[in-house]
Amino acid sequence: MRDRYPFLISIPHAGVSVPPEVRGLVNLSREEVVFNSDPHTRLIYGFDGAVEALVDFDISRVFVDTNRAPYDYPPRAQDGVVKVITQDGTPVFRRGQIPGREVIGLLLENYYHPFHGRLARALDTRPIRIAFDCHSMLPRSPPVRMDAGHPRPLFCLSNRGDRNGRPRAAGALVTCPPEWLQALARSFQAEFDGEGRVAMNDPFRGGFISVAHHRRTRIPWVQVEINRGFYETEGREADVAHLTKLRERIFSALTGFWDEVSG
Repeated sequence: MRDRYPFLISIPHAGVSVPPEVRGLVNLSREEVVFNSDPHTRLIYGFDGAVEALVDFDISRVFVDTNRAPYDYPPRAQDGVVKVITQDGTPVFRRGQIPGREVIGLLLENYYHPFHGRLARALDTRPIRIAFDCHSMLPRSPPVRMDAGHPRPLFCLSNRGDRNGRPRAAGALVTCPPEWLQALARSFQAEFDGEGRVAMNDPFRGGFISVAHHRRTRIPWVQVEINRGFYETEGREADVAHLTKLRERIFSALTGFWDEVSG
């Protein structure tokens, strides 16, 4: 039994805090901020002590989305590094109060770049062999997406490839070898056999975090999404004991995969 697995765990959307730079501008209730974040993912993916590095983030993705490019902000984008609307189309900020370049610059300087700096330092100083960018997803596609209302799988594993994990075109980027992604999908499917589908690059193909840090280091990255319907009630509550058991099962899937491909 090894002491630590050579994994980097990134949990960018668990935070629900509102940064002081935008307090007073926000149109959302506390409940809406939490719903539009990735609640419970810090517990679900909290493999502290069993992996080489774990990097999480306290600020809600509504206000600073570290999985978007730093130049992808309003008015150029509504779903960029700073959101203009939520997943159900609710305005994030009060009328006429959308942050301008100066405030967005502060958000990037104070929160966004330090998060990516922590990822980079972990990759550069720890014996990381693979990184997982860990998220949750709504049970069905939200109204703002083109596939609104479409049911989602139990897990989505992404490497920017096709639905078999292979490059979408000759020479196209994938952030993890297809054979590894396929082995990871098999490990998840075995652990959660009969409980739901494990998909590759459907409905998500991976975001900025995976692509940017893979390009720089060539260390493999996989984006992991779990369906919130698997652990949340209709009232959006979750049982801590259930989440703890779920964390153990997800870690079992990750380590089972690694023991297979690194043996």
